[in-house]
Amino acid sequence: MIFPIGDENVKGGHPPIFSYGFIVVNLIVFIFQLTMDGDELRQFFFTFGSIPKVVLNGDNYFSLFSSMFLHSGLMHIIGNMIFLWVFADNIEAVIGNANFLLFYLLGGLFASAGHILFNIDSNIPSVGASGAISAVLGAYIVLFPKSRIKVLFFIKIFYVSAFLFLGFWIIQQVISGFSNMGPETAQSSGVAWWAHIGGFVFGVAAGFFFKKRGYMNKVEYNPKA
Repeated sequence: MIFPIGDENVKGGHPPIFSYGFIVVNLIVFIFQLTMDGDELRQFFFTFGSIPKVVLNGDNYFSLFSSMFLHSGLMHIIGNMIFLWVFADNIEAVIGNANFLLFYLLGGLFASAGHILFNIDSNIPSVGASGAISAVLGAYIVLFPKSRIKVLFFIKIFYVSAFLFLGFWIIQQVISGFSNMGPETAQSSGVAWWAHIGGFVFGVAAGFFFKKRGYMNKVEYNPKA
């Protein structure tokens, strides 16, 4: 398994109030999930998870937001929270707390739109923060392409540029997304690939917007890579 465990943080800017706050909220919700038995958890996911067919029928729009804070298992939430912890604080430091809150939630909505677009007949609830986090990754690759990402590969630690790490990540998502198209393969894979892709595309567009507006001029950032 390959996990990012650190990056080059910017100096100055805004504190990571929502970046770390979202981690706390996700963990609290997950702990609450652990108190449920199998039937209760299933009902919880079907109520607060985003179900493409239900949303397209005009019902349960709130699930587009609530689904961002649910996770299907321990490895699911650990993986998502590690990515959120490593990458989100730099984005929030640059664009500000209120802007980051709006950006994160919109990223999650665009991610859900991507998933729904390619799974219009699905009755399976989609859960997880990975769509919104994918938006963070998209913005990061635009704003911090030369940042050195500290990566853990089994027991070995090495550094790679954000451009290479995130570039490889999104290529993997696109390949998996196209490989799992179709109702049977999409539902059996258990991963909302097109949510990742949709969120990332939104994040890239937002990253260019933030860069054009001069947000990077408000912090000190001197990558070694």
